[in-house]
Amino acid sequence: MRRKRSWRDQRFDRALQEHTREEKKRVDKLEAARVRHEEHDRRETDRVTQWNVKIDERRDAYRERDVEAVEWFVDQVLAASVYPHGFPKAHRVSYQADTGDLLVEIDLPLEDVVPAARGYRYVKSRDEITPVPRPEKERKELYASVLAQTALRTVYELFAADTEGVVASVALNGHVATIDRATGREVHPCLITLQADRAEFEQLVLTQVDPRACLQRLRALISPNPYDLEPVRPLVTFDLSKFRLMDGLDVVAGLDSRPVLMDLSPTEFEHLVRQLFEAIGLESVNTQPSKDEGVDAIAMNTDPIMKGLCIIQAKRTRNVVPFETVSALAGVVEHKRAAKGILATTSWFGRASEAFANDHGRLELLDGANLVHLFKEHMNLDVIPGAVPPKRRPR
Repeated sequence: MRRKRSWRDQRFDRALQEHTREEKKRVDKLEAARVRHEEHDRRETDRVTQWNVKIDERRDAYRERDVEAVEWFVDQVLAASVYPHGFPKAHRVSYQADTGDLLVEIDLPLEDVVPAARGYRYVKSRDEITPVPRPEKERKELYASVLAQTALRTVYELFAADTEGVVASVALNGHVATIDRATGREVHPCLITLQADRAEFEQLVLTQVDPRACLQRLRALISPNPYDLEPVRPLVTFDLSKFRLMDGLDVVAGLDSRPVLMDLSPTEFEHLVRQLFEAIGLESVNTQPSKDEGVDAIAMNTDPIMKGLCIIQAKRTRNVVPFETVSALAGVVEHKRAAKGILATTSWFGRASEAFANDHGRLELLDGANLVHLFKEHMNLDVIPGAVPPKRRPR
């Protein structure tokens, strides 16, 4: 006869069943956590692998003097440089791959970075601490020294970080962003400008130099009165390296007596337009067709009164140039801080484009008829442009 289970046995069985259920939950939870951990670990491993691949690609591109890779690296170097509170971090960089020249523009600190107080003293009779004013002459000398030290340190950090030797020289322009006390307008004067070759700079023992004397040895231009924001003219006034430049083609040599511009390839037309502006008297160079931001050529007007950068676009087309093309050129002119934007085409422009250019003030639109005249006047070429524009209805 089967013995009846006691209440203790029944209680044990229930506890055992409960334990079994809880253990299963624990094991399932542990397994889910393990799966999540392995998935997270896999994602992190993939992320690190991809990051390392990108770093290796950047390193290889840097060694090959890829412009974007070098400029990215220089940005990282300058961004990682630690300065005291009150020092700005703004900078711009441009690199010229064929020469190894690097142009760096940095913002320097304002005069208030030098404390107005030389120290502090305790006045027992008044039980207070009062500042000891710093003489104005001393403050100006210290400020000039701070600017000189900042310029030297920047150049040193760039050469020191460039262990691959892709930077042959550094041109540095140091500006301050401030308000003109006389006009109340924002100004950005250049207070220090220098250009240093690597070999010459590496001979310096910076721990033992007088900063201003060292800059003078490097033939730097230093503001005689930086405290009063007296500017100097930058040694590098225009940075060609922010454009992707290419060697010029002599298109004229292969032209017929009456060349048809539409028979040229787009690249040939761009180079022919560049040659036209060279004949006019501007120092011109074509940009590479990729990543040119809508810039086909750049030109410099070296006239002492009208000097400045000209952005040139060349559009070989049989149709009217869209208004969007003209407005986009205006954006490039502003972005590149150019003096003028020139759009030359084999066709014509609409009234909206012409009105926009007139209102802008720094855009020049050259249609096919204008090009015929300019080529004849400056290059003695009888060219045939594109299609004849339709007759406009009177307004």
